[in-house]
Amino acid sequence: MFVARSIAADHKDLIHDVSYDFHGRRMATCSSDQSVKVWDKSESGEWLCTASWKTHSGSVWRVTWAHPEFGQVLASCSFDRTAAVWEEIVGESNDKQRGLSHWIKRTTLVDSRTSVTDVKFAPKHMGLMLTTCSADGVVRIYEAPDVMNLSQWSLQHEISCKLSCSCISWNPSSSRAHPSMFAVGSDDSNVASGGKVQIYEYNENTRKYGKVETLMTVTDAVHDIAFAPNLGRSFHVLAIATKDVRIFKLAPMRKESSSTGPSKFEVQIVAQFDNHNSQVWRVSWNITSTLLASSGDDGCVRLWKANYMDNWKCTGILRGDGSPLSASSGQPISTTVGSSLLSQNALNGISAGRYFFPPLDAPRAGSRFGHLLPPSSLIEHCDAELVSQPQQQQSLPHRHSSRALLSLAEAEEQ
Repeated sequence: MFVARSIAADHKDLIHDVSYDFHGRRMATCSSDQSVKVWDKSESGEWLCTASWKTHSGSVWRVTWAHPEFGQVLASCSFDRTAAVWEEIVGESNDKQRGLSHWIKRTTLVDSRTSVTDVKFAPKHMGLMLTTCSADGVVRIYEAPDVMNLSQWSLQHEISCKLSCSCISWNPSSSRAHPSMFAVGSDDSNVASGGKVQIYEYNENTRKYGKVETLMTVTDAVHDIAFAPNLGRSFHVLAIATKDVRIFKLAPMRKESSSTGPSKFEVQIVAQFDNHNSQVWRVSWNITSTLLASSGDDGCVRLWKANYMDNWKCTGILRGDGSPLSASSGQPISTTVGSSLLSQNALNGISAGRYFFPPLDAPRAGSRFGHLLPPSSLIEHCDAELVSQPQQQQSLPHRHSSRALLSLAEAEEQ
């Protein structure tokens, strides 16, 4: 069965993002109270706040971890038009605080003229690189030439996307057959402005990133995008959170050996779901790319899985309190997901009562929602019996609360 627990986050305003580290034993939260908190999982399974500090002079939209190969490093971005890099330092033996850790700011990136809406570290095989996107429609890629000196970052690329940017995702493939690639989504609500997802690829000849594809079928505001981990596939899989959940397949077309131009892709939409009956705000893959989690305004996290025919189906529904949902009656049920249960933790942001994801009032047009999903490294491969599709649900009203909570749903095998 699913056991739901809550953690008093003690943020003084709404929580916008939660990020797990590579191992899933640490997490970071950020909030409109301008602070970031770091949580560590104890041996007993309790999440303990081990650090809390003010990071920006505006709402903090996103927080993300670097690969542990580069140390304990965080990056955050904010409405104050900046992104910041933080490193955890452990006190020396002769220090008054020996054995205790504290976070220090290594650098502040101030190139954006508008709100920085997302920040992501590049895959580790590319080195220590950080990407930001902003409401001014510019993606910036920074590199730390010396990983031992995180106070020095150089701006390597500045890419204008022509549309307000809301989210970015790197293709994690480390194959030499796949050049470095990232996708950027736009929350521009004007349908007439065209496709809201653009794909950029690195060209070795020009040493620049160029746009190789625009998903013209995605014309509504995009809230989140996520490339699936690539485990030897010749093609790429991209999940998109917009007014529904969409999964795209990007298959590179064979190029002539003498061709030096940008790659061309055969774009195919392999799945599209409107089961949330509302806006979808987050999508997240498990580490084997066999399971996709999505969250929306219906107050549920839904799990999607493809069968051997590559047909995607809903394999599980979790309500805001962490309990499964019966598709027929809407009542909580006690169910396993295939041969194994949802592993470890599914962390969900809640604001008040039974409501799942609160609206986050952004100072700019449109609202940003802190819909938080299970970390990809903690969702096991599941061979699930299909759960019948849920009935049409009415949108629940949202509530605000000054005391933000984190709802932690843990799956425990009976």
